[in-house]
Amino acid sequence: MSLPELIAGVEDHEKVLTVFNAGDDVVSDLAGHFDDRNVTVTGEATVSGRPGKFLTLSDEDGIIAAADLSDFRARVNRTDVPIGVEESPYRPILDELDETLFTSWSIDQMMTATREIEDRAFRVGDGALHAGFQYVSTLTGELAVYEGLGRRGLDVHAYASPDEEPPTHEHFTLHIERAREVSESWFVVFDGGNDRTQKCALLAEERAPREFYGFWTYDPDTVDWIIEYLESTYGMIEQ
Repeated sequence: MSLPELIAGVEDHEKVLTVFNAGDDVVSDLAGHFDDRNVTVTGEATVSGRPGKFLTLSDEDGIIAAADLSDFRARVNRTDVPIGVEESPYRPILDELDETLFTSWSIDQMMTATREIEDRAFRVGDGALHAGFQYVSTLTGELAVYEGLGRRGLDVHAYASPDEEPPTHEHFTLHIERAREVSESWFVVFDGGNDRTQKCALLAEERAPREFYGFWTYDPDTVDWIIEYLESTYGMIEQ
């Protein structure tokens, strides 16, 4: 299985967010929050109107999470952090929305999620960080960031397709690869160091010019699979 095939597998598992006992305006508002995700938002009502306003998240196997509507809306309406990779614990439904495909993310959205993972790795201060830049020219613009992560003590690996001469670097391993999935994929994967709860990854592919489709995950097994795939496919040879 390749990186694009992993993304396609996530894409096949659409989830449904059902809002109970709330008005159409609430359903519409939540649908707007998730219009860039592979999530369908619907509204329903219980016969008795009880137990009040709540939500459920379902997949093909049934309900996988539930939450109070007011708590959930308070979280998604926050403007200080994105709905995505972050340090604080998720509410139950948001926790289950990792490994759900996002669609048409812009460069700014991708950079926000990327910085969250880089910052987490920097704070932990050990472990391995793997990052795919698509092209060497992109990596050149991020050289100071990744030299700093390497100096911090992280085992940093950068992957890029050649479009210019590689930059001089000291504190990370550079993998120059001509594989199509490297030139078309944006990924940042942190193995958590000695703490499995810190594992996280962002993986996306560019399907339209500067529009990215992919997912983030905190699942340790998925993070481990991505790292094992990168190491076995592209080796540990520095260029």
